[in-house]
Amino acid sequence: MSKTPEDLYYAASHEWLKLGDDGIATVGISDFAQSELGDVVYVELPEPGSIVNAKDEVSVVESVKTASDIYSPISGEIIEVNEGLDENPELVNSGPYDEGWLFKIRLSNDAELDELLSAEQYIENCEDS
Repeated sequence: MSKTPEDLYYAASHEWLKLGDDGIATVGISDFAQSELGDVVYVELPEPGSIVNAKDEVSVVESVKTASDIYSPISGEIIEVNEGLDENPELVNSGPYDEGWLFKIRLSNDAELDELLSAEQYIENCEDS
C-alpha cells in the first residue's frame, strides 16, 4: 500500500485533510489517488472565498490518463489555494502530502470530522475497492 500518514483524516473519495490548531485545514489527494491517476498535468483549483459543503465537487485534477473530480472532505470557506500547482502540477505526484496540497479551508462544522476515515480505515477502504 502507498504512503498513508496516520495523523491525517481521509475521505472515501481519496482526499486527505490535516487540521491546524487555528481551525484551518489543508486538503490534498492521497498517495494512492495520485498513483492511480498517473502523471498529473493540470489542476483546476477552487476560488478562494468560496463557501462549500462536505462532498461538494471543488476541483479537478487532470492526468495523462484521465480527469478526476476532487471533493471537499468538509464544509467551510476556501481561504487559500496552492498556486504553485499552476506551473508545477506534478507536485501532486511527487509530494501529495506536502508541496502537492490543493487548498486550505476554514471549517464551519467540526462535527463533520467524525465522518472522515482514519488512516487504517482508509487503507481498508482502498483494499476493498
